[in-house]
Amino acid sequence: MAINTDKNSYTVAFAALMVVVVGSILAYLAASLKDKISENERFEKQQNILYAMGVHENEDEGSVNFIPTDRVEGEFSKYITEQLVIEGDKITQDDEAYLIDLQKQETLSKTGAPRKLPVFIGDKDGKKYYILPMRGKGLWDAIWGFVALDESMTVQGVYFDHKGETPGLGANIKQRYFMDDFIGESILKGSQYAGIKVAKGNNDPVNNIKDDNEVDALAGATITGDGLSAMIRKSLQLYRPYLETIKTKS
Repeated sequence: MAINTDKNSYTVAFAALMVVVVGSILAYLAASLKDKISENERFEKQQNILYAMGVHENEDEGSVNFIPTDRVEGEFSKYITEQLVIEGDKITQDDEAYLIDLQKQETLSKTGAPRKLPVFIGDKDGKKYYILPMRGKGLWDAIWGFVALDESMTVQGVYFDHKGETPGLGANIKQRYFMDDFIGESILKGSQYAGIKVAKGNNDPVNNIKDDNEVDALAGATITGDGLSAMIRKSLQLYRPYLETIKTKS
């Protein structure tokens, strides 16, 4: 008996079958690739942290080249000498602090529980770096990054990324020319933690002035820039008690 493919019941049954088949394939792929995805996420975080402290393979002025995945674990162990977790008044060592999910910690803090704040201490050419992770909101979705500070609270490097900012505009926060502008800027204004503002019309387009707590904004990306400024300011407030201990040592 021939199947009448013109019936609505056939269409519904066929669609349901395809949903089951495709869903099963996707579930299988997700399960089989879970370990590989986790490994890639781990490598990416290590690459980003190292990039912020100046450990990368940049060659020309415009490139953003990370330590390759086949070497990044070794380089991470070499340059990151200590990983700390700040939880309220308690500071502990944790060799997997870089795996802490900042979004989950922010959600947890809304319940009244202290969030876990990771800190990465690096050493390169005899110089100590304090690398802090950051997370905020851009125009369309999340933005995040890392800032590397020295003991004087001067920025030694940054790395920024985003989930869905506009290509050619807000997405340029991860471009080399923008990130390099932060190097040499202080997060302090006097004794206050002022952060660094992404400012329109700051009359310093090549960023030669390093004591104004400002970098030049990206054209057409005002909201993304404001979100990045807020992300830096908010993150510094979270880490302020710890940063005060670094200033005291210096």
